[in-house]
Amino acid sequence: MPRATIAALDVYPIKGCRGIALATARVAVRGLLAAMPGAVAGDREWMVVDRDGRFVTQREYPRLALVETSLAAGVLVLGAPGMAPLALPLRDAGATVREVVVWHSRVPARDAGDEACRWFSGVLDADVRLVRFDPAHERRCNPDYAGDSGAHTAFADGYPLLVIGEASLADLNSRLAAKGLPALPMNRFRPNLVLAGLDPYDEDHVSSIVSEGVTLKLVKPCTRCQVTATDQNTARVGLEPLATLGAYRNNAALAGVAFGMNAIVVSGAGQALNVGASADCTFAF
Repeated sequence: MPRATIAALDVYPIKGCRGIALATARVAVRGLLAAMPGAVAGDREWMVVDRDGRFVTQREYPRLALVETSLAAGVLVLGAPGMAPLALPLRDAGATVREVVVWHSRVPARDAGDEACRWFSGVLDADVRLVRFDPAHERRCNPDYAGDSGAHTAFADGYPLLVIGEASLADLNSRLAAKGLPALPMNRFRPNLVLAGLDPYDEDHVSSIVSEGVTLKLVKPCTRCQVTATDQNTARVGLEPLATLGAYRNNAALAGVAFGMNAIVVSGAGQALNVGASADCTFAF
């Protein structure tokens, strides 16, 4: 069984905003958790919505890339250029329940309140609100890929985790370099788990990953959108890497360019994953 190493773990508490790089991440059925004493935040647990309750991301508002997230005792702290920090209480799920839309799902969510509304509306110069996933609800993953596993997620596009191999990014960057273009960082692709020790695009063919009592099943290639062309440090939108990926990573079945694999948690919820830990990969061929 080929053995890789966990090279990075990232949790994105608010869909579309910056993530938190972790040395250790707890595992839940809905994905990774960022945790410290007195503070736990789940991946894509919060989401920004428009006045109609429909989700918005960097696709519509690239400036979301400038919103930093961090944990402190009892709160999720947000920062953005020109804005005073905002502290969201982690134990207060929000009193007002409303229906929101994320892709094809209509789910109940908790409104994060007027202060958060004013803060995000100021960052984006738009009429938006912040909502938090209702933990009593299960947003099921597509059974065409997740089968009868019962896998579910919060506000992620469709699956609890995104897995990418370091070598895949290195290969893409070599192709960019051949065109005289600068290398791109991994944050363009917003993965949860990065693996070292695989060959380029090996993750396409990995069926499962086992590490520290956690088993993940890789179920679907991740098709990429213009968020990958958004500089996560400046919010400027360009053409790469989509132009280069389109020349060799088109997935006809999914009608898009694929980079990385979506994964579900098969077992080990409640366990922890650690950067530097070995990861046993089972290949589908």
